[in-house]
Amino acid sequence: MADKSHKDLLGLIFLCSLLKGASGDRYLNVIRSDGENVNLPCDNNHTDSRLTTWIYSGERSETVVLFEKGIKENDIKRYERLSLESDCSLNIYKITTEDRGIYTCRQYVNTETPYTDTNVHLCVLHVSPSSTQTEIRPGSSFTLSCQLHVYAGYPCDDFFTSERIQLIWVNKTGVNLQSDSRYQISSPHHCNITLTTTLLDEDHNTEWRCQVTDGSEVKTSARYTVTYSVNSSENKTLGGLSVRVIIIIAEIAALTTPTVILLWIICERRADNRRRGQDSQRTYMNVISEMNNAL
Repeated sequence: MADKSHKDLLGLIFLCSLLKGASGDRYLNVIRSDGENVNLPCDNNHTDSRLTTWIYSGERSETVVLFEKGIKENDIKRYERLSLESDCSLNIYKITTEDRGIYTCRQYVNTETPYTDTNVHLCVLHVSPSSTQTEIRPGSSFTLSCQLHVYAGYPCDDFFTSERIQLIWVNKTGVNLQSDSRYQISSPHHCNITLTTTLLDEDHNTEWRCQVTDGSEVKTSARYTVTYSVNSSENKTLGGLSVRVIIIIAEIAALTTPTVILLWIICERRADNRRRGQDSQRTYMNVISEMNNAL
């Protein structure tokens, strides 16, 4: 028990040193959504990569050296996605939730002197359907979960309190969905917010966004677009005619003659051509000629 308490104390001391920094050190927050490219600044006094080291601390507070005096370590997991800019800032290509954590840019005045640190806390926003979601179709209940992944050793509630940050759901025009009775929005904790609704026919290709805001400023957003299968949309086309038209034709076929059915098809195709902006003006004799050829 004593050993465990000792380790917990060391971990707390390490975390505090990252968040507060030593004298002259800096601490920054960077929030991005997964899949984005991100640039982490090295807010120090010079741009000599030979005097710059980047260190990462993530899950379970493990510490990994990414660049040592400007040279990239070749045995790190994210090797192919990392690069240094000329100002010694760190680029990460297409971040994932696993990239969240503390990135420390350590710079020396020269090889023999003390260093100063810039500690950058990278938070990653991720949106996904609920793990219990079995189908996406009109009439079904649908839940989206939005989570801000932060450094594992940093309490989420404290992060939101100190930064005045909020998670909100909006539609594609930026209107907050909180006051819309169609949506049930809940927040199990500050770093997670869910949206639940019953899907409608018109929700096909609808986009919802989860935003991280600081007051009126949008820090970043993650998007999700609802997509139904072909079987879920009654207006999908088949052979140039809509499914709805084909159903109507089938119903008419039981009550009328083949000639009338052909006339219906020709008229529907003419209307479809007009909707597409094509020049489909025909004379009455052309319609009769098409009917005769069909018969």
